[in-house]
Amino acid sequence: MSGESVNKKIVEKKAKVGIIGMGYVGLPLAIGVASKGFMVVGFDIDKAKIDLLNEGKCYIKHISEKDIKKMVETKRFEATNDFNKLKEMDVIILCVPTPLTEQREPDMSYIVNTCEEVEKHLEKGQIIILESTTYPGTTDELMKEMLEKSGLKEGKDFFLAFSPEREDPGRKDFTTTSTPKVVGGVSKISGELATLFYSQFIEKVVPVKDARTAEASKLTENIFRAVNIALVNELKMAYDRMGVDIWEVLDAASTKPFGFMRFNPGPGWGGHCIPLDPFYLSWKAREFDFSTKFIELAGEINWKMPEYVVEKLIYSLNDLKKSLKGSKVLILGIAYKKNIDDARETPAFQIMEKILKLGGEVDYYDPYILQCPSTRRHKSFANMKSIELTKENLKKYSAAIVVTDHDDVDYKLISGTIPVIIDTRGVYRKLNITNNVVQA
Repeated sequence: MSGESVNKKIVEKKAKVGIIGMGYVGLPLAIGVASKGFMVVGFDIDKAKIDLLNEGKCYIKHISEKDIKKMVETKRFEATNDFNKLKEMDVIILCVPTPLTEQREPDMSYIVNTCEEVEKHLEKGQIIILESTTYPGTTDELMKEMLEKSGLKEGKDFFLAFSPEREDPGRKDFTTTSTPKVVGGVSKISGELATLFYSQFIEKVVPVKDARTAEASKLTENIFRAVNIALVNELKMAYDRMGVDIWEVLDAASTKPFGFMRFNPGPGWGGHCIPLDPFYLSWKAREFDFSTKFIELAGEINWKMPEYVVEKLIYSLNDLKKSLKGSKVLILGIAYKKNIDDARETPAFQIMEKILKLGGEVDYYDPYILQCPSTRRHKSFANMKSIELTKENLKKYSAAIVVTDHDDVDYKLISGTIPVIIDTRGVYRKLNITNNVVQA
């Protein structure tokens, strides 16, 4: 099938779209594509997810189950772990994880393994698009070389592009379809076809010169945030020593209508982007004998924040003539951001580990995550369950730490029961509660 024929299928909504990875990126994307009349096949290796999706059920809290049911009932969606079906797709989109190794180097295994699977089933005329955040060169070096092992040639037999995901779980003002979409092709025709495809269901598509530019644009977005989060966290620690309230400083600075963009401090960084993506560029830059000092420094500051929070806890307990050793501490929120059920790279686990190492006992409360997920680095918390938030339960704790500022939490009950609260998010300042609250 030629570029012209796949072009026609896209415009007529007859193109069949395969999305590999039914997680926080792939599932909202599937909903967006299906909502515009395309047939979508969701590929995943997790059979439990597949079964739930095919029943019209959802496993991600902030995604509407109604949207899943609608896709299934209108026969515009099916989930499968049968990768042989890839050969039936006109467009194949990769939405797989891109984590770091323990040495903070890119772990490309998910992309490599998925590309190997795609290459086995690659057909003429297919459009392959990577959405996973990665270093510049992944698409036109790694993926192109792997896919061309099939004997097919990029830009002639198949078409390869990169379009970075811009999901922000829990956000209401921008959705998958209303957030502008950057697209860059390995070849000119690939970029044009990918742009045409996304323009069928995305309000604004932003084509760029090539895949590397698109890859770099996503890293730049996240590096900007990482560096500014580190800056405001460093300011918080500096102002704390001076007796200056960082929150009041930020409120005052934010009154300037130009030249200032607000970032709030916290207990560290978390999520699937900010703690990981900048180091993809750091790693790639070393290939060109370049040191990304801002990125490394931002990482150093943000990784220190859990330690700073625990120090605040130790000093606060000391003021109550208590030791952390033997004290019970309640962590309020383990999700990496408010009002979602995602604990990837959350600073909560680092704080919990530090408390345990110093002899403290730890529990958590999170209305969005009733049981801790198992992660590669924090397997010890996998079976821990959220406590019930009752006055009787709260009486057991010497201190609590606000790590995630979920909206639907009875913060007044907590501060009225637990002797000291370490507030890393400024929650109690908004409630005008200062008694037994320590800003951290």
